[in-house]
Amino acid sequence: MQTLIEGVQPYVTTIATAAVGVLTTVILAGLNTVKVKVNTWLEARTTAAQREVIHKIAGEGFAFAQTAFKEAGGERKLQEALQYTTLRLAEQGITVSVVELRSAIEKAYLEYSSKTKAIVTESQPNEEATQAAAKEAVSSLAAQVTAILSQATGTDTVVSGKPETVQDTAPVAQTVTD
Repeated sequence: MQTLIEGVQPYVTTIATAAVGVLTTVILAGLNTVKVKVNTWLEARTTAAQREVIHKIAGEGFAFAQTAFKEAGGERKLQEALQYTTLRLAEQGITVSVVELRSAIEKAYLEYSSKTKAIVTESQPNEEATQAAAKEAVSSLAAQVTAILSQATGTDTVVSGKPETVQDTAPVAQTVTD
Protein backbone atom coordinates (compact mmCIF):
# COMPACT_ATOMS: atom_id res chain seq x y z
CA MET A 1 0.00 0.00 0.00
CA GLN A 2 2.84 2.36 0.89
CA THR A 3 4.56 1.81 -2.46
CA LEU A 4 1.29 2.54 -4.29
CA ILE A 5 1.00 5.92 -2.52
CA GLU A 6 4.65 6.72 -3.25
CA GLY A 7 4.13 5.83 -6.91
CA VAL A 8 0.99 7.96 -7.32
CA GLN A 9 2.25 10.97 -5.35
CA PRO A 10 4.28 12.60 -8.21
CA TYR A 11 1.21 12.44 -10.50
CA VAL A 12 -1.05 13.96 -7.85
CA THR A 13 1.48 16.76 -7.24
CA THR A 14 1.70 17.51 -10.97
CA ILE A 15 -2.09 17.59 -11.33
CA ALA A 16 -2.47 19.85 -8.27
CA THR A 17 0.21 22.25 -9.56
CA ALA A 18 -1.49 22.42 -12.97
CA ALA A 19 -4.87 23.06 -11.34
CA VAL A 20 -3.43 25.90 -9.26
CA GLY A 21 -1.86 27.39 -12.40
CA VAL A 22 -5.15 27.26 -14.30
CA LEU A 23 -7.02 28.76 -11.33
CA THR A 24 -4.46 31.59 -11.04
CA THR A 25 -4.80 32.34 -14.76
CA VAL A 26 -8.58 32.50 -14.50
CA ILE A 27 -8.38 34.81 -11.48
CA LEU A 28 -5.89 37.14 -13.19
CA ALA A 29 -8.05 37.28 -16.33
CA GLY A 30 -11.07 38.13 -14.17
CA LEU A 31 -9.16 40.88 -12.36
CA ASN A 32 -8.01 42.33 -15.67
CA THR A 33 -11.61 42.40 -16.91
CA VAL A 34 -12.74 44.12 -13.71
CA LYS A 35 -9.90 46.64 -14.03
CA VAL A 36 -10.95 47.53 -17.58
CA LYS A 37 -14.57 47.95 -16.49
CA VAL A 38 -13.62 50.14 -13.51
CA ASN A 39 -11.40 52.36 -15.68
CA THR A 40 -14.19 52.70 -18.25
CA TRP A 41 -16.67 53.55 -15.50
CA LEU A 42 -14.33 56.14 -13.99
CA GLU A 43 -13.67 57.73 -17.37
CA ALA A 44 -17.40 57.90 -18.03
CA ARG A 45 -18.03 59.52 -14.65
CA THR A 46 -15.23 62.05 -14.73
CA THR A 47 -13.51 63.79 -17.55
CA ALA A 48 -9.75 64.23 -17.67
CA ALA A 49 -10.12 67.88 -16.68
CA GLN A 50 -12.27 66.92 -13.69
CA ARG A 51 -9.75 64.31 -12.58
CA GLU A 52 -7.00 66.91 -12.83
CA VAL A 53 -9.06 69.33 -10.73
CA ILE A 54 -9.79 66.58 -8.21
CA HIS A 55 -6.08 65.79 -7.80
CA LYS A 56 -5.12 69.45 -7.53
CA ILE A 57 -7.74 70.16 -4.88
CA ALA A 58 -6.83 66.96 -3.04
CA GLY A 59 -3.22 68.19 -3.01
CA GLU A 60 -4.42 71.52 -1.62
CA GLY A 61 -6.43 69.69 1.01
CA PHE A 62 -3.41 67.67 2.03
CA ALA A 63 -1.21 70.79 2.20
CA PHE A 64 -3.86 72.61 4.23
CA ALA A 65 -4.19 69.76 6.73
CA GLN A 66 -0.41 69.31 6.92
CA THR A 67 0.25 72.95 7.78
CA ALA A 68 -2.87 73.93 9.73
CA PHE A 69 -2.94 70.81 11.89
CA LYS A 70 0.77 70.16 12.50
CA GLU A 71 0.23 68.70 15.97
CA ALA A 72 -2.75 66.53 15.00
CA GLY A 73 -2.46 62.85 14.20
CA GLY A 74 -2.61 61.39 10.73
CA GLU A 75 -6.28 60.39 10.89
CA ARG A 76 -7.35 63.88 12.00
CA LYS A 77 -5.30 65.43 9.20
CA LEU A 78 -6.95 63.06 6.73
CA GLN A 79 -10.43 64.03 7.95
CA GLU A 80 -9.61 67.73 7.66
CA ALA A 81 -8.20 67.22 4.17
CA LEU A 82 -11.32 65.27 3.16
CA GLN A 83 -13.58 68.02 4.50
CA TYR A 84 -11.62 70.76 2.71
CA THR A 85 -11.52 68.81 -0.54
CA THR A 86 -15.22 67.95 -0.43
CA LEU A 87 -16.20 71.59 0.11
CA ARG A 88 -13.91 72.88 -2.65
CA LEU A 89 -15.13 70.26 -5.13
CA ALA A 90 -18.76 71.04 -4.26
CA GLU A 91 -18.03 74.68 -5.12
CA GLN A 92 -16.81 73.46 -8.53
CA GLY A 93 -19.90 71.28 -8.99
CA ILE A 94 -17.92 68.05 -8.90
CA THR A 95 -19.23 65.16 -6.82
CA VAL A 96 -16.85 62.33 -6.02
CA SER A 97 -17.08 59.42 -3.61
CA VAL A 98 -15.21 59.52 -0.31
CA VAL A 99 -13.07 56.59 -1.44
CA GLU A 100 -11.93 58.47 -4.54
CA LEU A 101 -11.19 61.59 -2.50
CA ARG A 102 -9.24 59.60 0.04
CA SER A 103 -7.18 57.94 -2.68
CA ALA A 104 -6.40 61.33 -4.25
CA ILE A 105 -5.31 62.71 -0.87
CA GLU A 106 -3.22 59.60 -0.18
CA LYS A 107 -1.58 60.08 -3.58
CA ALA A 108 -0.73 63.68 -2.65
CA TYR A 109 0.74 62.41 0.63
CA LEU A 110 2.88 59.81 -1.13
CA GLU A 111 4.18 62.40 -3.60
CA TYR A 112 5.01 64.75 -0.72
CA SER A 113 6.76 61.97 1.21
CA SER A 114 8.85 60.91 -1.77
CA LYS A 115 9.93 64.52 -2.42
CA THR A 116 10.87 65.17 1.21
CA LYS A 117 12.84 61.93 1.45
CA ALA A 118 14.71 62.80 -1.74
CA ILE A 119 15.58 66.24 -0.33
CA VAL A 120 16.77 64.77 2.96
CA THR A 121 18.95 62.14 1.31
CA GLU A 122 20.43 64.66 -1.12
CA SER A 123 21.27 67.22 1.59
CA GLN A 124 22.98 64.83 4.00
CA PRO A 125 26.07 64.08 1.90
CA ASN A 126 26.52 67.80 1.20
CA GLU A 127 26.41 68.61 4.91
CA GLU A 128 28.95 65.88 5.67
CA ALA A 129 31.22 67.10 2.90
CA THR A 130 30.93 70.66 4.18
CA GLN A 131 31.80 69.56 7.72
CA ALA A 132 34.80 67.56 6.48
CA ALA A 133 36.02 70.52 4.43
CA ALA A 134 35.61 72.83 7.42
CA LYS A 135 37.60 70.47 9.65
CA GLU A 136 40.33 70.25 7.05
CA ALA A 137 40.45 74.02 6.70
CA VAL A 138 40.68 74.49 10.47
CA SER A 139 43.47 71.89 10.69
CA SER A 140 45.36 73.57 7.86
CA LEU A 141 44.93 76.99 9.47
CA ALA A 142 46.13 75.65 12.82
CA ALA A 143 49.21 74.14 11.18
CA GLN A 144 50.02 77.42 9.46
CA VAL A 145 49.57 79.42 12.66
CA THR A 146 51.79 76.96 14.52
CA ALA A 147 54.47 77.21 11.83
CA ILE A 148 54.39 81.01 11.93
CA LEU A 149 54.60 81.05 15.72
CA SER A 150 57.47 78.59 15.73
CA GLN A 151 59.38 80.65 13.19
CA ALA A 152 58.80 83.77 15.24
CA THR A 153 59.91 82.19 18.50
CA GLY A 154 62.53 79.87 17.05
CA THR A 155 61.30 76.83 19.01
CA ASP A 156 60.53 73.26 18.08
CA THR A 157 56.83 72.50 17.59
CA VAL A 158 54.59 69.50 17.07
CA VAL A 159 52.13 69.62 14.16
CA SER A 160 49.71 66.76 13.41
CA GLY A 161 51.55 64.46 15.76
CA LYS A 162 54.84 64.79 13.87
CA PRO A 163 57.64 66.83 15.39
CA GLU A 164 58.71 69.66 13.18
CA THR A 165 62.00 71.36 13.92
CA VAL A 166 62.93 74.79 12.78
CA GLN A 167 66.55 75.02 11.80
CA ASP A 168 68.58 78.15 11.87
CA THR A 169 69.85 78.64 8.34
CA ALA A 170 72.00 81.70 9.08
CA PRO A 171 75.66 81.23 8.14
CA VAL A 172 77.93 80.31 10.99
CA ALA A 173 80.63 82.90 11.72
CA GLN A 174 84.09 81.43 11.33
CA THR A 175 87.11 82.74 13.17
CA VAL A 176 90.32 83.02 11.30
CA THR A 177 93.50 82.14 13.19
CA ASP A 178 96.89 83.31 12.10
